[in-house]
Amino acid sequence: MSGHSKWSTIKRQKGAADAARGQIFTKLSNAITIAVKQSGGISDPESNFKLRLAIDRARSANMPKENIERAIARAGIAAAGQMDEVLYEGFAPGGVALIIEAVTDNKNRTISEIKNILEKGGGSLGTPGAVSYQFAQKGLITINKNNMSLDDIFNLAVGAGVEDIEEAGSQVLFYTDSQQLKRVKDAVLEQGLSVTDAELIKKPVTTLLVDHRETADKVLSLIEKIEALDDVQKVYSNLEIPDNFIS
Repeated sequence: MSGHSKWSTIKRQKGAADAARGQIFTKLSNAITIAVKQSGGISDPESNFKLRLAIDRARSANMPKENIERAIARAGIAAAGQMDEVLYEGFAPGGVALIIEAVTDNKNRTISEIKNILEKGGGSLGTPGAVSYQFAQKGLITINKNNMSLDDIFNLAVGAGVEDIEEAGSQVLFYTDSQQLKRVKDAVLEQGLSVTDAELIKKPVTTLLVDHRETADKVLSLIEKIEALDDVQKVYSNLEIPDNFIS
């Protein structure tokens, strides 16, 4: 198991800024709608784990109950038929690999916006499969330390079936097999740990160290601009930067 500070640490430090963008409810709503649509219309979160994850994330962001219900209902109307979950692969400056997950009702618009940001930021859009082999599908559970030592958390994590852990400031990240996320999350809760988030992610198999400050700043700026697009749900990267670059 590891305890390094990597891209995930940066992600959590900038989470408050992300929430202030104003379009977070749109992104959460789209995630809920697509989870229902992809399941064939299963709107019960107890029977649709992807929907359960989307609803939990919405509630964590204080999304009103009415908005959640509206997003679920939207999956049953004709307009939802236009919505698709799409995946784009690309490169940021320094050869950093990117995977971009989006939910859109207009693929041409979405790919055009992403390509434009990439090219203006010194990156490029890749072909399918260009970087996906560098990432593995994993479950990620985020917990608050709540004054517990990392050793104590480590021991509880092992008992719950966690594959790997990573320290991220006041939080600890648990990585699991993607198929075991629900089981491990339940086991972690049974251990009395404070779970703040659970999601399916794409974790880099190996990271790429960018130790040139200007290049690192360009990569971070590029990722933030892509994340700011309404259609974009998540951006994954194999970026690793020195700890002193994190501010």
